Amino acid sequence: MTTRSIIGLSLVATAAIWFQVAGRFEASRIDAQRDARVDARTQAASLRIDSERLMSTVTTLADPKFAGRAAGSPGGMAARAWILGRFKALGLRPVSGSYVFPFKFARTSITGRDAEGANVLGMCLGRDTTLPLFVVSAHYDHLGIRDGVVYPGADDNASGVAVMLEVAAHCQKHPFRRSLVFAAFDAEEGGLNGARVFVSNPPLPKDRIALNVNLDMVSRSEKREIFVAGTYHTPALKAPLEEVARRAPIAVLFGHDRPAAIAGGVDDWTNQSDHGPFHAAKIPFVYFGVEDHADYHKPTDTADKINRGFFVDVAETILAAILALDASQGSDVRQGSDPDF
Repeated sequence: MTTRSIIGLSLVATAAIWFQVAGRFEASRIDAQRDARVDARTQAASLRIDSERLMSTVTTLADPKFAGRAAGSPGGMAARAWILGRFKALGLRPVSGSYVFPFKFARTSITGRDAEGANVLGMCLGRDTTLPLFVVSAHYDHLGIRDGVVYPGADDNASGVAVMLEVAAHCQKHPFRRSLVFAAFDAEEGGLNGARVFVSNPPLPKDRIALNVNLDMVSRSEKREIFVAGTYHTPALKAPLEEVARRAPIAVLFGHDRPAAIAGGVDDWTNQSDHGPFHAAKIPFVYFGVEDHADYHKPTDTADKINRGFFVDVAETILAAILALDASQGSDVRQGSDPDF
């Protein structure tokens, strides 16, 4: 065999090896692209929250056309009508034959006259309608117009309403074990009035309510933190929520539900939002909320300040938490001792 023949064969062999390597590289590249597309589809399918719709709800409710959504004001009534339309569009059922439950409350003003508000309620039937139900709540009112300036209330609490509507949409497509009542409470600002009326004169038997899940200010945190309050009062709720917290894409912190004297001065939020009346009636609650930020109760609480990624992650976490509580609890979540009762 001549040297030239050896060289020729070596070149042929080298070329063959190169083509094999190149072919494998191209096949790997195609496989990687295919896997990436599959991963993207899987990730999209795993996201149960419609981020566009979530943000659209906040932007709509915080729009100046609703004039800050003060209870009893034209803007507040317009927001109520918009939420009612969403309830019906989602297919939520009326509660005790109605969606809208008007009430009067004493407004703290110079006139002292009673004002009028209205709660909007809708029900998503569960797979087992004999189980006690959950009430998922979020107040839709805010501060309205003060000194000619609109207080839009994007985080407080258009954000809570937006997440509540997304949970309702998921429930309608994939019913929970138990039925869920979705409550858009009015006149939370200045007295938790809508929740008080609901609890004192419920449109369904009070002993049918196993748990209140309340959402109030859930869209803004520079630290990407959401607090869960309520497990101090009902320890049986903590285990499923801790499991959700371990898997959450954000920091889920427990607290703000103990007396400040034993919590090292940390604010106690037990009576600071619409879960308060439920707690007073010995109905367990889980409250989701962020700590106060620079725009709290200011005209600068606008939708453009919300970090969409964080907000969507919070919504996904809240949905996962409600699903976990629904799956983990028996006929009644009111188990274990409550230090306050």
